[in-house]
Amino acid sequence: MAAMTLVVLLLGTPAARDALARAGDDGLGRVRASGTLRWGGDLQGGEPYVFQDPDAPGRIVGFEVEIADALARRLGVRPVFVQNDWQLLIPALERGDIDVVLNGLEVTEPRRQRVAFTRPYYAFAATLVVRRDRPEVHELADLRGRRVGTLGGSLSHDFVAAVPGLDVVLYEGTQEPYLDLEEGRLDGVVLDNIIADRYGLVRPALRDAGVVGEGVYAIGVSPAEPALLHAVDEALGAMEREGELRSILERWKLWDARQAGLTSTASPATPAAGGSLTPAEFELFLRATGVTVVISVLSMALAVAGGLVLSLMRRYGGGALRIAAGGYVELFRGTPVLLQLYVLYYGLAPVIAFDAFTAAVVGLGLNYAAYEAELYRAGLEAVPAGQTEAALALGMSRGQALGRIVLPQALRVALPGIANDFIALLKDTSLVSVITVVELTKQMTITAVYVQSWLVPGLLCAALYLALSYPLARLARRLERRLVPVPA
Repeated sequence: MAAMTLVVLLLGTPAARDALARAGDDGLGRVRASGTLRWGGDLQGGEPYVFQDPDAPGRIVGFEVEIADALARRLGVRPVFVQNDWQLLIPALERGDIDVVLNGLEVTEPRRQRVAFTRPYYAFAATLVVRRDRPEVHELADLRGRRVGTLGGSLSHDFVAAVPGLDVVLYEGTQEPYLDLEEGRLDGVVLDNIIADRYGLVRPALRDAGVVGEGVYAIGVSPAEPALLHAVDEALGAMEREGELRSILERWKLWDARQAGLTSTASPATPAAGGSLTPAEFELFLRATGVTVVISVLSMALAVAGGLVLSLMRRYGGGALRIAAGGYVELFRGTPVLLQLYVLYYGLAPVIAFDAFTAAVVGLGLNYAAYEAELYRAGLEAVPAGQTEAALALGMSRGQALGRIVLPQALRVALPGIANDFIALLKDTSLVSVITVVELTKQMTITAVYVQSWLVPGLLCAALYLALSYPLARLARRLERRLVPVPA
């Protein structure tokens, strides 16, 4: 913000400098002086909110894009979309990266603690979707003891969490929970009716099981910028009175009886006090730490075994085995582990539907096996060929020479590197949250949204990772000093 102010003061027109001077630190003056309204959203939310135009790559469309365009026009500025993760939109607003949040931001009491809301622009219903082969399910209470998916940090999450006995599974995207529901990895999904209509109920195997709650979307503005809040709220009110908002909603087939009941004279909502970390959240952190450790240990065990097999195939196998092992190593080292997790969990679901925990262990294990194979290969090459020849001359078979002479020395060389990779794997478990596993980092984001603060949960998460990785780092250094031979 300071840099923008300096640019306007040095290079802006006299009118822009006067507007900025009159406004002081208020956001409305900054917006008008810069000539842009930066609105934050997440393209992952998809249609009909804000998404890439399939007919014009690089262009974004959606009903909220049209709302942002109309608001900016009424403020006399140009709209600028700023991509951000949906759960990080409020922190982005607080940092000054955006001027307003306009992306399905539900009005909730916890959010009022940090954000000033305009009047609502859309009313929605949280809809329960289940499979058609479950005709006995009519409400959330019918799914006690079952897995129910929803978006983390959403009002739908609050509705699901309020029903005791449900196994809540959190997602970051809008399409993935319905894919899991269709594959039988979930028993129900609760999301806004906009999402349910477009991503869930279009699937023949799924049905609408009823409304579990209602809410509204509103535009979020920093509470430190009351003039901007008032201006955006007035512009939104004018859109309602003149029928422009209804036209936008009708164009996107979103107008229904709930919208007619919205109060166009509602005053902006102002923020209240913040929350704090409780012992219950700390207990959840410890539980997530346990999940992280278990996934790390099992994945590393798979990687160590797989890497050993790959290294032996590349060094001692025939032509076909060498090519296959080399191709595996290049494939898994040359593509992102996040992509591999998506393909394993979602892409292969029609063939083999792994549960999330199994997919996490297998995905990380397969990826790290490629790296362990290279460590073993270096270890095998460090053993002089003369030792193998001597073992064969003493009457050992090639397998005996490998098992008794070569591999023990190769493992001795590779062991420090394996310990270092285990530390890296421990931190890479944070990626498995994309397939709904609640490990340490995911628990941090859930808690941060709940308590409306990222500092304390972030510091606690970092401390727990450090408590896990520091002893391993010390062990790796000690192994390196003791086991790796020093060149003469």
